[in-house]
Amino acid sequence: MKVSVIGQGYVGLTVAVEVASVGHTVIGLDLDKNNIAELTKGKTHIPGISTKKILDLIKTENYTPTTDFNSIRDSNIVIIAVPTPLNEDKKPDLSFLINAAENISRVLSSSALIVNESTSYPGTLRNLIVPIFKNNSSITFEFASAPERIDPGNNNWNLRNTPRVISGISDQATTKAIDFYQQFSGKIFRASSPEVAEASKLFENSFRQINIALANEFSIISYKLGFSAHEAINAASTKPFGFMPFYPGIGVGGHCIPVDPTYLSHAATLSGVNANFIELANETNLNMVHEVISRIKQEMGGSLKSLKIQIAGISYKSGVSDLRESAALRLLAELKNEGSIVSWCDPLVKEYKGSKSSDINPEIDLGLIVTPHEEIDFELWKKHQTKVIDLSSNNKNYGWAKYL
Repeated sequence: MKVSVIGQGYVGLTVAVEVASVGHTVIGLDLDKNNIAELTKGKTHIPGISTKKILDLIKTENYTPTTDFNSIRDSNIVIIAVPTPLNEDKKPDLSFLINAAENISRVLSSSALIVNESTSYPGTLRNLIVPIFKNNSSITFEFASAPERIDPGNNNWNLRNTPRVISGISDQATTKAIDFYQQFSGKIFRASSPEVAEASKLFENSFRQINIALANEFSIISYKLGFSAHEAINAASTKPFGFMPFYPGIGVGGHCIPVDPTYLSHAATLSGVNANFIELANETNLNMVHEVISRIKQEMGGSLKSLKIQIAGISYKSGVSDLRESAALRLLAELKNEGSIVSWCDPLVKEYKGSKSSDINPEIDLGLIVTPHEEIDFELWKKHQTKVIDLSSNNKNYGWAKYL
């Protein structure tokens, strides 16, 4: 069977590789020429996908990376896995999804199953994607929603053992999608409608956003009262039922938690409902950088002007190079606004807006642990007794007291 996956980022490439690995012929399409050029050489920055794996699949012709939409013409299944970010006004931006649907609908030469994995608000498949296909083609297609659940860098949960929520516009589409995904995915939950599937993804990450915001607010309270939020949360975690630990940090980042709740809030607004918890959580998590700057200023005598400060890790989470919505970048910008001389160490990112990652430097006024990758060695800071504040949310012990 020929399967085309539109979008070759964290989600799309992971899906493409798994589908190709079970024997299907896969076209991996992306409009980013540099990304496709790298994939053709087997190169990728996505954890868990090796150069050898990609090159082996290319050699056997099970996987072909391309920028040419014409290559998907005779596909049996087309999976849409493109970004659905927020625009500058923090509103849903479906331009990538609309563009993908437009191109797919115009080029397909025969009936196929169209599966949307891209995250969006309930009704996107039925009210946005399906009409695009009907307007651009006389062919009858099947449609299903299977929201992605990729967690980059997670060594415990992957595409093969993570349950999937799937539903189609018709029973036939649902059955086709489930039969297909069962070949390479974990347990399948058959939702009653695409809207339920779409909403489940948004609720998952709204749950996380709200609970992280609660942890962040708790850290503000604990700071004022003089005790460690991390220690208190660890103590609460000893309860064997009715509790799930979330830890404070400088905010949330990535392609899911800062974005998905806003899609749910947008849908609520369209239906005349206020998403109060979501909006408050968004505000709380966005304001954490300002809270942290305030604490750092107190720690450093009231001013950060001309201080040499190095940030350890600027990607949104440990183990990945993804900078999308990274709170570390907001912290970096705010420190510069305070007049600090800021450098950063992130061997996974290496370069950002013309600046490059630098080695851990002990000759600084302050080191900030934000995203502690395993590739960052903090021994030099320890050896030189560099002043360090640990702002990370993963609760590891680096020899410095937690600051949140």
